[in-house]
Amino acid sequence: MAEPSKVIHVRNVGHEISENDLLQLFQPFGVITKLVMLRAKNQALLQMQDVPSAVTALQFYTNVQPSIRGRNVYIQFSSHQELTTMDQNTQGRGDEPNRILLVTIHHMLYPITVEVLHQVFSPHGFVEKIVTFQKSAGFQALIQYQLHQSAISARNSLQGRNIYDGCCQLDIQFSNLDELQVNYNNERSRDFTNPSLPSEQKGRSSQPGYGDGEMYAHAAGFPQMGNAAAIAAAFGNGLPPGITGTNDRCTVLVSNLNSDRIDEDKLFNLFSIYGNIVRIKLLRNKPDHALVQMGDGFQAELAVHFLKGAMLFGKHLEVNFSKHPNITTGADTHEYSNSNLNRFNRNAAKNYRYCCSPTKMIHVSTLPQDVTEEEIVTHLDEHGTIVSTKLFEMNGKKQALILFENEEQATEALVCKHATSLGGATIRISFSQLQTI
Repeated sequence: MAEPSKVIHVRNVGHEISENDLLQLFQPFGVITKLVMLRAKNQALLQMQDVPSAVTALQFYTNVQPSIRGRNVYIQFSSHQELTTMDQNTQGRGDEPNRILLVTIHHMLYPITVEVLHQVFSPHGFVEKIVTFQKSAGFQALIQYQLHQSAISARNSLQGRNIYDGCCQLDIQFSNLDELQVNYNNERSRDFTNPSLPSEQKGRSSQPGYGDGEMYAHAAGFPQMGNAAAIAAAFGNGLPPGITGTNDRCTVLVSNLNSDRIDEDKLFNLFSIYGNIVRIKLLRNKPDHALVQMGDGFQAELAVHFLKGAMLFGKHLEVNFSKHPNITTGADTHEYSNSNLNRFNRNAAKNYRYCCSPTKMIHVSTLPQDVTEEEIVTHLDEHGTIVSTKLFEMNGKKQALILFENEEQATEALVCKHATSLGGATIRISFSQLQTI
């Protein structure tokens, strides 16, 4: 084994594994200061804040095989003691530097235009031409610089970086082309040395954007899914086992509830892990039954799949699709369609990746900066036996992992304490897929 270093080398990192997946794997052990995705080699380099944090992570994963999205990853100390932007150049495929770059965009949630690419790449030198296209590998672009050195600089600086926070990751190689041929100046191609080229008759863009949800849904295999781009980004390598992606029923019937302890807001906290909630109705003639209307059929399918049989307040939940297509508005119906607590209005792909059955571990975020572990425990321990806790910081924000004795206790804590106030901050709680702290 290499001598201890705060830089960790991760192997077998497939394209379905995102930066956030790796961050979630290592953030319980300390602050992560840098992450470089070596996409061409299916590897990554990750730098912890100090050597003891990296040692703790490696010691833990010596006994527990780390796995992401069903793929085993393998970790060791890197020969690097520090990461610099030049380390990113190690992911080359042995190809000769060229002034033309081939760029592939992974986890593309937002439309990428010629203008966006020009804004990203032009700080490294004069960009002469850009051509974009859709291939089996995904959305790609060819970017031609005036100088070889500009292309080398751009590749070293931008490889593995995200254009937008958490998505649109750049995978950059040198092209083997000598010159780009651009016939039109439009949203898909541009010759910055010849602004007089015609724009071509404008048609549908070949890339998925906000207006192309239906086209992208069909291409990704998710018919009638308005949020197909986020689904495809989260599950780019296939849906979880048991999830079809073809359900079109949005309303779920929940039964065998503990009618003495349940209410609409607690059901919202639980079901909002799997999608946005439109409205919830407790059935007055059947007090242990409720209807939950999800944002779409895919989210309803996730809820049914992951919550069927879950324990809550001493009862095994029955969760099935309802015969009712939706819940009619009424005095006994709680409306949540405009709630800012719905989790899938932003970072939908990230939230889909974290969907799972209830676990013994909860992840608490948006904590106040001065919070202590003791205050967190005091806030949550009425719901069960807390085995261990870990308070850490990620991107300057306090977060915590709380391990309960069993899944039911963790579920109760989530249902009762998500969106409650702690130290003046409204906390968010999710299930964590980590097994131990």
